[in-house]
Amino acid sequence: MDLSFFFFLSSGLFLGWSLGASDASNIFGTAVGTKMVRFRTAALISSIFIIIGAVYAGSGASQTLGHLGSINTLPGAFMSALAAALTIYWMVLASMPISTSQAIVGAIIGWNFFADKPTDISVLSQIIGTWIFCPILSGIIAVLLYVTVRFLFRMAHIHLLRQDCYTRAGLIIAGAFGAYALGANNIANVMGVFVAAAPLHEVDFGFGIVLSGTQVLFLIGGIAISVGVATYSQKVMRTVGSSIMKMSPLIAWVVVVSQSLVLFLFASQNLKHFLVEHHLPSLPLVPVSSSQAVIGALIGIGLARSGKTLHWDILGKIALSWITTPIIAAGVCYISLFFLQNVFGQTVYLP
Repeated sequence: MDLSFFFFLSSGLFLGWSLGASDASNIFGTAVGTKMVRFRTAALISSIFIIIGAVYAGSGASQTLGHLGSINTLPGAFMSALAAALTIYWMVLASMPISTSQAIVGAIIGWNFFADKPTDISVLSQIIGTWIFCPILSGIIAVLLYVTVRFLFRMAHIHLLRQDCYTRAGLIIAGAFGAYALGANNIANVMGVFVAAAPLHEVDFGFGIVLSGTQVLFLIGGIAISVGVATYSQKVMRTVGSSIMKMSPLIAWVVVVSQSLVLFLFASQNLKHFLVEHHLPSLPLVPVSSSQAVIGALIGIGLARSGKTLHWDILGKIALSWITTPIIAAGVCYISLFFLQNVFGQTVYLP
């Protein structure tokens, strides 16, 4: 295999690290913020299940990004991923839990403009629609869960110490499920732009484990995300877990479960096929942001509790970062592609 492939893939690895440092932290941000789960425990569980989800369930959402813009050269994929990663990294430095999905979509649109390729408006509309629907759906699920679980706890008369024990165990289980859903849904953000151009082939690891070329690519991306979780996600966890709203352990569990369910609903090919076969409405397989899902859940619970506990100034800054992220990523990608092609002589797109 050409060694240049690994050089071009480096931007995808940086993007994966950035996702781990930002979006991936949200699956345990509320648990760590309420001190119910130690950061090291959260990082270990996240890493394992992110990789499993990426390898075995990551192909659905990546196909949607491919329809938005099929980047057909490694230099083009390299710069698109790098533009998204740089945008995310700048926001992470500001402790803002931004959307990796928005960053990579912005970068793909920047590549489309530079390559004079049409952007599929129907696919783009579908993706933008999920950016609006994702936090709303997460908020609705969070309110329903919060009201139901609080009622059950009151009816059961569980001792406070035992209730905390149950909640801690629930946070760990929900976090593992959330990490799996994150890997399945968001690996498309990290490695989706490389699928069309990557020269990877099927690999037999023995013991009946055979991965396709795309799954090998997703495995590498999953490892990069895990490194980001372990090395730099603690700072953003504190922003999500304690700065937006003061939370009890019960609220922390509800938030984790809500965002995990939302990520799973937008990533599960089996669920979509089941619903379509039975002529039922289904959600598109689109990479959505765990940050948006978490914050949507927090807002939902906060509003259900009169909204007085929400820190609206922080929410305003986060909302502004969501609006500017795809615009910045598209601009950075377009300018960077110009220099990569005209200064360094790389072919960033094929006719």
